Order: sequence, then C-alpha cells, then structure tokens
Amino acid sequence: MNALGWRLAILALLLGAYLGARGTWLWQDNHYGKALADQAGEYRLEREGAAAAVIKWQAEEQEHRRGLEDRLKSIMGTHWKEMSDAQTTQARLRDRLATADLRLSVILAATTAESCGCGVSTAASAGGVVHGVLRANLDPAHAQRIVAITDEGDRGLIALRACQAYVREITR
Repeated sequence: MNALGWRLAILALLLGAYLGARGTWLWQDNHYGKALADQAGEYRLEREGAAAAVIKWQAEEQEHRRGLEDRLKSIMGTHWKEMSDAQTTQARLRDRLATADLRLSVILAATTAESCGCGVSTAASAGGVVHGVLRANLDPAHAQRIVAITDEGDRGLIALRACQAYVREITR
C-alpha cells in the first residue's frame, strides 16, 4: 500500500469512529432524554397527587373548623341567654325586695310554739309547709346583699357550665 492508501484507510477509520461515536451519542441522548422525561412525568403526577391530597385535607379541616365554630357559637348563645335570664331574674328579685313586695325571712332556731311551753301549735303560713315555725324578716339592705351574692354565684355557675361545654366541644 502506498502512502495515499494508508491515509485513506486512516481517514476511513477516523470517519467510522466519528460516525460511530456520534451515533452512539445521539442514541444515548435519545434514550436518556426519554427516561428523564418519563421520570419527570412520574414526579409531576406524584406532586399533583400530593397537592390534591393536601387540598382535600385542608378543605376537610376547614369544614371541621366551621362546624366547631358553629357549635361554639350556639354554646355561646345559650350561655348569654342563660346569663341574661339570670340577670333579669335577679333584677326582678332586687326590685321586689326594694319595693317591699317581697321580704326575705329566716327560721329562728328552736322557737316553735311548742318549745315556748304554751302547747298550742301555730298554723302553717300560706307560703310554707313547716308547721309552727317562727320566722324573722331580714332587713332589706341585708336581703339585697344576699341577692347580690347569689347573683354572683349564679353567674359563676353559668360561666362554669359554658366553659365545660366549650372544653367538651374542643376536645370532641
């Protein structure tokens, strides 16, 4: 072979190597590009599924919260109605005490008619069922203080019931 033949053979070999490398490169690019596209598609579907799950969970939590808020609103309405009714009742009681329409009295200890030694039983009053008991009317100012104390107690009990109902709803 002459020098031109060797050069042609080397050139053909180099051209073949280049074309083989280029073909391999294109094939790998196509193959790995397709694999990466498939992987990206799977990842996108996975992320969309996760996002849909989070959106669904969030909607359920919002619905749960709305229901809880509605129940708590109802409890608060009941609480305020009870509180208002108790205050109205206490105000009426205070007014009746102030106008002498109503008097508070206490039973006097061991002062029945029988203990006096007279042997005659006193008749029961129209407002009570205990026979023969002597009662003493309280001063209106003292009666007002007693009513104020019971009013605070009633409000405390109503507030306690409201708190208990609130905690039951929250922990439910």
